[in-house]
Amino acid sequence: MTLTRPALGLAALALALPVLTACGEDEPKLIIYNAQHEQLLEQIAPAFEEETGIDVELRHGKDLELSNQLVQEGDASDADVFLTENSPAMSQVEQAGLFERLPDDVLEVIPAQYRPRSGLWTGFVARSTVLVYNTDLVEESELPDSILELAEPEWAGRISFSPTGADFQAIVAAILHLEGEEATRAWLEGIEENGTVYDGNNVVLESVDAGESEVGIVYHYYWERDRVEGGDLSDDSAQYYFADQDPGAFLSVSGAGILESSDMKDEAREFLEFLVGEEGQQILADSYALEYPLNPAVQLEKGVKPFSELQPPVVNVSDLDSEAVVDLMTEVGFL
Repeated sequence: MTLTRPALGLAALALALPVLTACGEDEPKLIIYNAQHEQLLEQIAPAFEEETGIDVELRHGKDLELSNQLVQEGDASDADVFLTENSPAMSQVEQAGLFERLPDDVLEVIPAQYRPRSGLWTGFVARSTVLVYNTDLVEESELPDSILELAEPEWAGRISFSPTGADFQAIVAAILHLEGEEATRAWLEGIEENGTVYDGNNVVLESVDAGESEVGIVYHYYWERDRVEGGDLSDDSAQYYFADQDPGAFLSVSGAGILESSDMKDEAREFLEFLVGEEGQQILADSYALEYPLNPAVQLEKGVKPFSELQPPVVNVSDLDSEAVVDLMTEVGFL
């Protein structure tokens, strides 16, 4: 049968349609390796997509799990952006030479103490180290002036913590940077002797509230979130903030960086601009996370201790060494 010209046109269109559809399905996405809280990024990513029209694919994992994966993948990685919960994992990827330097207009939004001197990544949100304490078992006036005192014999059997996660390891990294290896080893050995180990910070929170421990080492947002959600794990406890730039007042910074191997660097820059800009930071401030935005133009409200009242030690975020911490904690017996 011979096809007429209209029929030939329709046949050609029919052949072309699957190709057009396939091209639409293969539109590139900005791939973000995300070690921050899934729920938080699942608020930020859609807002970014709506504003820019750039599609995002989130691949979730834990800090060191994803940083080790990036180091292993090297230039072959699919990742365009890396986000962490704590900064030591960012330092690991930085030391492997995998980040591209960020534009000045991204860097200058965040105060210098919350990003590395190299300009290869930036902090975007932070959480403060605190003690939670059972108000029926201990008075605030009895609490130590320094987190280092928890290793002393008077705290035997009275403390709890969760050493296996990136949260606690970031605190150890700060102590290592501020106090040195010998003092950090002595502190770890002391709290191992004095403390009870739990699997997870919410379990630490629960142990203190139930009176199983008098005090627990966590970040501020665990207690604050539980208060918002009804207080089941915090109704018999309170928070204690260390002061005077003590290691126990350490602010752990969540980091964001662009992979040098990315094929979507322009889109990745747009994402970081959004993340540290006022709109993205306000989403952070309004979210369930209760973490501190690092853009000074945006403040965390909701009854949380004001950021301006915190007294953290001066720690250069790129100096926190995750590998040295893991080695030291393994030597002591925590890992």
